[in-house]
Amino acid sequence: DLLLSNSCIPFLGSTEGLDFRTVLLDEERGRLLIGAKDHIFLLNLVDLNKNVKKIYWPAAKEKVELCKLAGKDAHTECANFVRVLQPYNRTHVYVCGTGAFHPLCGYIELG
Repeated sequence: DLLLSNSCIPFLGSTEGLDFRTVLLDEERGRLLIGAKDHIFLLNLVDLNKNVKKIYWPAAKEKVELCKLAGKDAHTECANFVRVLQPYNRTHVYVCGTGAFHPLCGYIELG
């Protein structure tokens, strides 16, 4: 219904089915961060499809292999699902992912 009424703009940058998990709205700078499977997206709030920035952040290959050896599904469980996007300061965001059952965290500098 939203598409038919032209009252929304779909995000076209991800046709891979990346299983979006978390969002962080930065109204001050007009940005939206989205955490997904093995990716973090930085979108422009005015036009979600303009100047999309994407960070590829997969789990380490050895952690994925350990995950598969433990009997987990390679496509739906053995990846780095980004679960936390938290403002740290004016220039950085704190991010955490599942890391194929070996959690990892870090900081993203928002240039």
